[in-house]
Amino acid sequence: MNYQDIPRLNGTLRAKSIQMPEAIWKAKGMVVLGRRIKSCIFTTDIAIIRNTNADAVLAVYPFTPQQIINTTIIHTASIPVFCGVGGGTTQGMRTALIAKDAEADGAYGVVVNSPMKNDNIEMIKRVLDIPIIATVVNENTDIDARLKAGTSILNVSNAAQTPTLVRHIRKDYPSVPIIATGGPTDDTIRETIEAGANTISYTPPGLDDIFSAMMVKYREEAAKVESPEEKEMILEEMLELL
Repeated sequence: MNYQDIPRLNGTLRAKSIQMPEAIWKAKGMVVLGRRIKSCIFTTDIAIIRNTNADAVLAVYPFTPQQIINTTIIHTASIPVFCGVGGGTTQGMRTALIAKDAEADGAYGVVVNSPMKNDNIEMIKRVLDIPIIATVVNENTDIDARLKAGTSILNVSNAAQTPTLVRHIRKDYPSVPIIATGGPTDDTIRETIEAGANTISYTPPGLDDIFSAMMVKYREEAAKVESPEEKEMILEEMLELL
């Protein structure tokens, strides 16, 4: 069946949700704890997480990990969450404790950033029963050492060179599960899938961009009304729907 032939049902209020690019559906995906995952939305914004059709959340942020952040995202999301637990500034026993708390809260996996040491990954592995996802940013990463330390999934992120890096990894590791950034277009997403990525991570537009587009539409609708009173009433009604 062609993807365009699949019946699609939606509601009036939920029609504005962030939809994953159609090209991601061509990915094979990976099955994590019984859930098939083809797409991960890369965000920690709860409003976006509650309004997307992504298969999972990649909740990684550029600050030291905090249990309350991971807990809030996991409990708010209706889809699996992969939580960042450190790797740069945050390492050592703290990462293992944060990872253990994330698992207890219901995370489907934990993400360690590229600077994370392999002995730290081994420590986390000893206390977890969920996958460890290690971020790979260049070809210099010792993939074999990462996997031996306890990594289950690779998260490949190398900007425009991501497909090249995925192909490089696939030459020696044909079956290791790979999440990879898909880039901004259907063409870059397809290239990343063809390179060997199982799952695509997608960065959504920011709320400021979404609001900006909506307000342009609201102003255009208001401009069609001649009465100032009617304009004000329509704007108030539209803002109440946000």
